[in-house]
Formats: sequence, C-alpha cells, structure tokens
Amino acid sequence: MATAIVIGNVIGTGVFKKPQAVAENVPNFGCVALVWILGGTIALLGSFAIAEVAVLFPRSGGNYVFLREGYGRLFGFLSGWVDFGIIRSGSIAALATVVSESLHDVLRSVYAVGSRQSVIGYWEERLLTVGFIAILAWVNIRGVKWGGLVQTFMTALKVAVLVGILILPLVLWRSIEEAAPSATPSLPVTFTWVGLGTAMLGVQWAYHGWMNIAQIAEEVERPQRNIPLSLLTGVFCVTFLYLGANVAFHLVIPLGEMRDVKNTTVTAEFCLRLLGPIGAGLAAAAIMTSAFGTLSGNLLVGPRLLFAMGRDQLAPTSLSAIHPRFQTPAKAIVVEAVWSCLLVIGGAALSRFPLPVWQLSENYELDLNLPQGKQLFDVLTDYAMLGALTFETMAVSTIFVFRRRMPEANRSYRCWGYPWTPLFYVLILAVVAVNSLLTQKTEAAVMLGFVAVGTVVYAVCLGERQGVSPTRD
Repeated sequence: MATAIVIGNVIGTGVFKKPQAVAENVPNFGCVALVWILGGTIALLGSFAIAEVAVLFPRSGGNYVFLREGYGRLFGFLSGWVDFGIIRSGSIAALATVVSESLHDVLRSVYAVGSRQSVIGYWEERLLTVGFIAILAWVNIRGVKWGGLVQTFMTALKVAVLVGILILPLVLWRSIEEAAPSATPSLPVTFTWVGLGTAMLGVQWAYHGWMNIAQIAEEVERPQRNIPLSLLTGVFCVTFLYLGANVAFHLVIPLGEMRDVKNTTVTAEFCLRLLGPIGAGLAAAAIMTSAFGTLSGNLLVGPRLLFAMGRDQLAPTSLSAIHPRFQTPAKAIVVEAVWSCLLVIGGAALSRFPLPVWQLSENYELDLNLPQGKQLFDVLTDYAMLGALTFETMAVSTIFVFRRRMPEANRSYRCWGYPWTPLFYVLILAVVAVNSLLTQKTEAAVMLGFVAVGTVVYAVCLGERQGVSPTRD
C-alpha cells in the first residue's frame, strides 16, 4: 500500500499534459528522453536521501518535520505555511479541475462526438470540481485504510493506462503511418539551457509527489523497512512508465507536430490518431482516472502536515484532534479541502470577472489576473512547483545536518552514495529553481511575498512559543 501511495501520488496529470510543454523547449527526441530520464534520476537521488531522514523521524508531517528538526521552527513553519497555502492546496485544486474537465470531455465525446459544444455549464463544472474534493475528503476522514485502498485501486488503474499507451503503437503499428499529421508543423527549436530548464520544470510537476509517503510515515507499519522500499520501488516504476509512454507518443506524433498540440493534450491527440473519434473520449477517461487517483493521494497525505503543525502549536491546536471513531485528523482534512475549494472558486471567478490593473508607478503595474492565454491548471501548477522546488530541496539537504548532528543514531537504512547522491540532487534542483525564478517573475514574486507574510506571522504570533516536539520525546 505504501508503494501504491508513492506511485499514485506521482502519476497524475503531468505525463499526459506536459509532453507538449517539453517539446516546445527542446530541439529533438534525444533531449526529450534525456529530460524525462533526468527527472526520474533526480527523484531517485532524492529518494535515496529522504528515505534515511524519514527513517530517523517517522512522524506525520514529512518535510515540515525534517526542516523543523534540521533548521529550526521558523523553517518548519514556513514549509508548512507554503505547503498548505500554495503547494498542496494548489495541487489539489489543479487536479480536481482536471478531473471535472476530463469528465466533461468524456460526456462531450458521448453526447456530441466531433463537437466542441459544452455539455456542462461553466459554473456547474466548477461545482463538480468542488464536489470531487468533498467526496474524497469524506473518504479520507473515514480512515487511512479507506484512503489507502482507494489509492491502491486507482494506482492499479493508472499503471494499466500507461502500460496500454506504451503497447498501443506496437499493436496498431500499421495505423501509425495512416495517422493524420498536422498541416504546418512548427519550426525547429534551437537548444538553450533556459529551454532545458523550462522543460525540466514541467517534468518536475510530472514527478512531483514521490516525497508524500513521508507525510504519513507515522501510520506506515514497519517504517524503517517499508518507507525506503516503497520510495525506491515506486520511483523506479514511475520512471520506466513515463519514458515508455513518451516513446509511444513520439512514435505517433512527430516532435514538430507535438509542439502544435495547443487546444487538447498530447494523450488525446495520440489516441485520436490511432483510434479515431472514440480515442478522444478514452484519453479523457484515462486523464480523469489518473488525476482522480492523485487527488485522492493528496487529500490523504496533505492534512497530516496540518495535524503535525497543530500538535507542535505552530497552527491551531484543534487541527491535531483525532476523530474518536475513525482515528483520522478529520478537522485538518476539512480545512485542507475547504481552502482548496476556495482556490477553485477564486480562480474561476478571476477567469470570468477580471480584476482592474493597478498602476502603482510610472513603470510598474499590479495585475492579479490569470496570465493571458494560460489555463488555471498551468497557473496553479507553476505556483505549486516554485514552492515545492524550494522547500523539498531544503528537506533533502537536512541529511547533511543529521549526519553531523546525530552520527550515532540508529539508521536501519543509510543513503546510498552519500554525500554525492544528495549533493547532486540539491545542486540540480537549485539550478532549476533559479531558472524558474528568473523566467517566471510574477509567480516568483507572489511566492516570495507569501513567504515574507509567513515570516511576519511567525514573528508576531508564534516566535515566543516553545511548543512541543514529539519527535524528540
């Protein structure tokens, strides 16, 4: 079940929606394969390190616990502040949006084949998005076993979908030559390091989630054995499936044509070319299944962070309450779900009712609307990844602190290739993070501003509290 949670939290929407973004930024399929392999390698290097840290501190909260113990309460609080406010809730909102949009596409393929006519109204679709979040929140309140069983079942479906994509070109090999190409493929792209970094950011969203098992480490049986085993097995399986799926995509859709896939996903175009009109509905169903499974995983692991912060008095202590019957952090689950729903409704409102642009000075204006031509999903994932790159890289780096501070601690698992393995991870992700900060200035400014507000909240409200530290008891 722990391995299923790792795989299920990683395989979501990225492998279906990000291949086009990767193709736009690299010149050939060799670079495409390199980016996906490098993404898996980075996750594997990080899992080597984080598994050792998780074995030392098998407590609810994951990265929050590691940063609190490694760098102090302020960094732990900021990790939780950004995770709740942007990373986790933004991911939940983005994934739920994809689930409802994909369901809409499935219904449209059934009732209006070949048409772009809407079957569900705009606000009805947003309410459906909120409904998915509410249903999965209820499932996870019922118990970690319920959530884990749902995650295991959905993970099996997602793996089956990717295996199907991998073998479909081999089964329908003759159909590839008959697949309809686009009329005017894009011009070749020149290799640049900035383009490679931008492609890597998209791939990082596809691989994001492998650390989530640490969030529920306190509820994993035999954590010293099962956490490292689930991390390494899960990341290796995901890397193989991602690379295989991208090979299949590029067998059917040449790179130049893939760059032109704008109003749909590469997966939908892939299925449309091989299976005809029914393929678009099948692709939407595959994306919906995958996003639903990852959404369930995020609602399983995310509230454990709020629970841990409440227990440490770095958040309202009521969030650490355990449901007397189901033995789950029910209040934390409800808070996480409500904030995610507010992000969905707020993003939908911005899409329909733009805010005025404020001219703050002669050379600077403040525009809080969604970027023109950018979908809510991409905006939410960009914000989520900028925050995740920063704090997840810091979490991996705590292994150096604990090796120095706790040399005699009992480590049933030790990081393979230490210190080079975590060092390579930290350096590579630092480069990707800096590139993202330089190329996505608006998103970076908002994220840094959110961190600054969190610092003020900590200094004013929490700086004098000693709190408790269950990991040290």
